[in-house]
Amino acid sequence: MLSAGIALAGLAAEPKTYEIDITVAADGSGDYTTITDALRKMRGGMEYNTRIFIKNGVYTEKIVMGISLCNIDIVGENADSVIIQYGDYASLNNMGTSGSYTFKIESSNISFSDITFANTAGPVGQAVAVYTTGDRISFTRCRFLGNQDTLYTGGVDKRLYFDNCYIEGTTDFIFGSATALFVNCDIHAKADSYITAASTPANVRLGYVFDRCRITAAEGVTKVYLGRPWRPYASTFFIGCEMCGAILPAGWHNWGNASNELTARYGQYDCTGEGADTSHRVTWSKILTPDEARQYVTPEYIFEISNTWNPLK
Repeated sequence: MLSAGIALAGLAAEPKTYEIDITVAADGSGDYTTITDALRKMRGGMEYNTRIFIKNGVYTEKIVMGISLCNIDIVGENADSVIIQYGDYASLNNMGTSGSYTFKIESSNISFSDITFANTAGPVGQAVAVYTTGDRISFTRCRFLGNQDTLYTGGVDKRLYFDNCYIEGTTDFIFGSATALFVNCDIHAKADSYITAASTPANVRLGYVFDRCRITAAEGVTKVYLGRPWRPYASTFFIGCEMCGAILPAGWHNWGNASNELTARYGQYDCTGEGADTSHRVTWSKILTPDEARQYVTPEYIFEISNTWNPLK
């Protein structure tokens, strides 16, 4: 099977050294009790590496990680027990979707591991758990919990990497204009609706690529589309993924605009499961060739926008 793992063989990262290494603990046993306070102490534009270790606990905070921060690894003690949560939603005080986030990441060269990000507003419309506008951001073994618009991948020419993550939601719960590679992730649909709503710019090579992911659905959910185009040139591909029977035979939706069928870039390769059958997919989607699929899961290819970024180096 084609995979990013093949492309990255032999490129394992050397252990990092940290000039600053601090601990956040809600129970007071660390350097700070809130993530917000820890980030406020970080200096922007520093070339050295910083680690923020977060002990198990529930952190009810609305967080903005500013644009000047960089080279920071945020590490949770355990993904199930480090929970960052907030309950804003788009129609609350007219804040809109982009204001409803729990955690907004404007920074670049940032990594997160073993953390749960949750929007606790419930099924009340758009309510974002994580909103990214920075570049070169990676998530490993993280969980993204919410309903509509759980994960907002914003920004033009921005690159994101998700490894062994869990992402759930109802409508358009992975959406935005960034380029993102999802490897070995669990994508869970909680309602009959749409998984992705990419808004990939026309001049960007690829938008979303799902490599060896598992697409599942809640009990009673039977009508799920893989995606619909938030903008005309939306780009989304599933490669070597397992798809449950809730995925509709058509696979893709044009968002009520036939002209999107001329521009949207959708397709799959070598997927398995009840929902993977391509015989009834919309005619304007694509079955990738082996060579295309091999390229699409290679970070050096998918992330080559202005310069190459390999998130595992």
